[in-house]
Amino acid sequence: MRIIFGLVLVVGIGLAGFAVYVAKDRFTQYQAALASQRDEIVPTTSVYVVTRQLRYGEELRPADVVAIEWPEEYVPFGAFTNAEELFPADTDELRTVLRVMERNEPVLVSKVTAPGQDAGVASRLAQGMRAFALRVDVSTGVSGFLRPGDRVDVYWTGNARGENVTRLIEASLQIIAIDQIADEDRSNPTIARTITIEAPPDRIAALAQAQATGSLSLALVGVSDDTHSATIEVDQEDLLGVEEVVAQEGPRVCTVRNRRGAEVIITPVPCTN
Repeated sequence: MRIIFGLVLVVGIGLAGFAVYVAKDRFTQYQAALASQRDEIVPTTSVYVVTRQLRYGEELRPADVVAIEWPEEYVPFGAFTNAEELFPADTDELRTVLRVMERNEPVLVSKVTAPGQDAGVASRLAQGMRAFALRVDVSTGVSGFLRPGDRVDVYWTGNARGENVTRLIEASLQIIAIDQIADEDRSNPTIARTITIEAPPDRIAALAQAQATGSLSLALVGVSDDTHSATIEVDQEDLLGVEEVVAQEGPRVCTVRNRRGAEVIITPVPCTN
């Protein structure tokens, strides 16, 4: 009995020692894993986000923002990382929202005005650009489907070289306001009387001259369209397909070309000039 008791005691002590060894090994592995995770923690910085939806024209107040931790490497360009930048201590004036911001969206320089500045057209002009108003109606203004933020091509129709022509004079001009509306988030159609576009001073002069000497029509450019429009000019003869043929002897002959499938039919017509 004593021998059996001694064997059981020895086996028990051995199992206890093995359990302690295994537990210590697992604890060491756990500590190593924690240390590895601490080494992999991404460095962060404070970024100010809005706590509720803010719409165009609202004032941005301290109660509307909160600082959250954001990965340093992925901080959005123009984000505010400290309260002194967002709400300067030397003024009580507030910033105004230029674009809709949803809850938890970072506050960016491009989405708010400077302190004390309203959300008018002047706050939207890029460096070196000027605002200019063009007169439009339901036919020349794309039937009211324009809104701030769209781009348009401007066509001029008038008399040049003694004949009526239509010419593309400006391509992809940015609309920054329609009548008195500068809110890009408005989606309902508006029959505008004027649109305000952004352009450099030399092009503003060309638009003013074009508006004073003829009529202007707008063509809406697609949102994802980045093609470059070439110089386009159409006169009456181009529109009707009239070609002037001058014979060496005899009267002048004018013709009209009509295409029917692959066949081209040339028909003589009286010359108008």
